[in-house]
Amino acid sequence: MAESETIKVEVVYASPENQLVLPVAVESGATVRDAIEVSGLPARVPDFDLETNKVGIYGKVSKLDHELRDGDRIEVYRPLIADPKAAKKKKAAKKE
Repeated sequence: MAESETIKVEVVYASPENQLVLPVAVESGATVRDAIEVSGLPARVPDFDLETNKVGIYGKVSKLDHELRDGDRIEVYRPLIADPKAAKKKKAAKKE
């Protein structure tokens, strides 16, 4: 029986305090969810919720069941604390 191929990916998460870059080796055919769980990120970030945090690969939003390729960079996004449109309007109002 042939061994399955291993691929290398990175799981990244940034907070206002620091940035985590976690290199991970997973089996070929692994998903975004698999890599995040193997990385240990859920245990390292107290308020992390895999079901509510959005994820992406190289800046493009992705689903948790997306199959990974060697070299992918999985980005875990934090929830927004302010609506970007509202913040822009407020900034524009201050300039007037």
